[in-house]
Parts: sequence; structure tokens; C-alpha cells
Amino acid sequence: MKGIADYVFSDHLGDGNHGSFWLAAAPPRLGLEPGTALAVKTLANRANDDDFRRMANELRIYAIVTSPDLVQILDAGQDHGRLFYAMRHLPDGSLARPARPLERSIVVGAVAAAARAAHHLHEVGIAHRDIKPSNILLDGERGRLADLGLAQIVNPGQAATGIGPVGTIEFLAPEVVKGAEASRASDVWSLGVTLHSVLTGRRMYVPTSSGSLIDTLRQVITDTPVIDGSLGRPEAAIIERCLEPDPADRFPTAAALATALEEITR
Repeated sequence: MKGIADYVFSDHLGDGNHGSFWLAAAPPRLGLEPGTALAVKTLANRANDDDFRRMANELRIYAIVTSPDLVQILDAGQDHGRLFYAMRHLPDGSLARPARPLERSIVVGAVAAAARAAHHLHEVGIAHRDIKPSNILLDGERGRLADLGLAQIVNPGQAATGIGPVGTIEFLAPEVVKGAEASRASDVWSLGVTLHSVLTGRRMYVPTSSGSLIDTLRQVITDTPVIDGSLGRPEAAIIERCLEPDPADRFPTAAALATALEEITR
């Protein structure tokens, strides 16, 4: 893909569940410093005008959120039926693919920052829907939450089988897999699984022998996630609370989770 709208792509940054990320210079109309590098996400599925209006409405709400821990979306649009949005490019990578090895304190701090960003979204009525290591970007030693689950916004009621590959299902709260709407509590679950994944490098569920999506979905709904024994007690206790089966028993807010994480890094 060479570009979209007035963006000319210079590099392919990678693929996500619902589309691809590309590197491009900011177009002049954005009024940014010439040469400012942006990451442009193009959503995989073509969309109609109703889809675009739905996404634009959510982005209007998102635009009022002021959080230093949230990657700001600078532009969004539709070009020949394909939706896209753009944000600043952060070359330090993500918790999934960092540009350098990360110390425990940076990992915990990055997840805490993502939790604070999620809290700001929650306060204006938005659940992120897609928190996982690849969506927590690194800006120096700080984390920034990125990539709103816009594919779910333009496809409301989308079944869990359409959310992504087997490897990403475990980041979804069981109630969401069952069909409930994403919420504060489901984002807290995702933050807990993300922390576990990055600190241990291990999954919370034993991979199914079949490797099928249906078996993985069934596993998330029915099995108890297993916390790796290599974790220290403070991290394990926080993750345990994030993964309480009853959403009401989890941290009441993502901000409360952030505070707990920050306390164990002092």
C-alpha cells in the first residue's frame, strides 16, 4: 500500500488485529512541524458512511480527553471506503516489541500509565476494548495507551470470533467473550493480563491441543487463568484482583489499579 488520502507511506510498521500501521510524514494541512513522523493505521475492512459517522462520533468524545498517558489521535478519515487514523510515531516500540530490554519498573510503570489513560477514557464513557502489550507504546521510559478498538466501534455487536487471532483472545475478559459490552471492569481485566504477559513472557491459559479459535474462546470462558509462580507477591496480588471472575470484585477503577501499581515501584 503506497498511501491513503494525502499520506504517503514510507515504511510498513506492522499489522494489528484489524488493520496495518504505516509510517508517513504529517501532511501540511495538519499544521505540524514539517517532517513530523506519524503512524497511520488503516482499518482492514471497507466501511460505509454510517461506519465513518460512528467512528467520528467516538473520536469527538475521545478528543476531549486530556491525558499525558494517552497517544493522541491527530487525524482520521475515510478514503474510498477505507477508514484510517493517524497519531505521532513513537520509535521506542511497545511492550510487545520494545526497542530495547525493559526493566521491571518500566514495565509496571508503563502499565500504570495505560491504566490512568484508560481511566480518563472511562470517565467520558469510552471503554478502550483492546488493551494488550502491543497497544501500550513506549515514549522513552513512559508508557502511552494507543489504538482504540475502532474496529469494534464501526462494527457494534461484533462477535468475539471476529476480534482477532487466538493469541489475543486471552486479553479479553470472559464476560466480553460471552457477549457483554466492554466496560471499566473488562479493561481492568485486560490490563492485568497485559502485565502478566510482559513480566513473565507466558500465557495465562495452557494452549489448547487443537489450537482452534473456538476451543480458545471456550477456555477463556470456563477455565481459571493461572498466574505464573515466578512473579513477586505484589505483582501477583494485583493481577489476581484484576482477574476476579466477578467484575465487581476487580479494582473499582483503572485509576485505582494505577495507584496500586505505582505503589509497588516506589
